[in-house]
Parts: sequence; structure tokens; C-alpha cells
Amino acid sequence: MLSMTTTLRFANAHDAAAIDRLAQLDSAATPTGPQLVAIEDGRLIAALSTRDGAAVSDPFTRSANAVELLRRRARQLGAGPRVLRPRFLQDRSAILG
Repeated sequence: MLSMTTTLRFANAHDAAAIDRLAQLDSAATPTGPQLVAIEDGRLIAALSTRDGAAVSDPFTRSANAVELLRRRARQLGAGPRVLRPRFLQDRSAILG
């Protein structure tokens, strides 16, 4: 039985080229940041915008489950149609009103 581990995390600057490549493979626009990414076997296979929910994935791998995991994780983090802002900005806006 083949066992794969999927890692979900926020994208960083080092992921930009891989996300652009996914967008090209998927014939879609690159998702706007901040983004969550799914990595399997050391390869980035899917990315999701936490801003608007747009996703791209590798059409040559079984990536549909990874996209669903990213959507679930975004919901857990409170991302949805609204922008997922870093906690320090959330705290600051509460202080500034």
C-alpha cells in the first residue's frame, strides 16, 4: 500500500515559482496571497488563496483531495471570502478601532 503524507502550510517567497508553475499547468491565474499550499513527496501540488478561495493544482497528479484539504484548513483558520489577516494586524485593528 502506498502511503503519502500531505503537508499544509502558508506559502512563502520561496514558493512563488512553484505556484506560478501550477497556475500555468492548471491554465488559471496565480492565486492572490496570502496562500496556503499542499506538499506531497516534497512537491508543491496545490495552492489556495485565503483571500478569495481561488485554487490551482497539478492536473497531472491526484490533487483534488489536496485542494479539499486546503479549503478545510482555510475554513478552520477563519479564511473565507474575507481576507485572512495575520494576528498582529487583527490585534492592531481592535486597538485602533
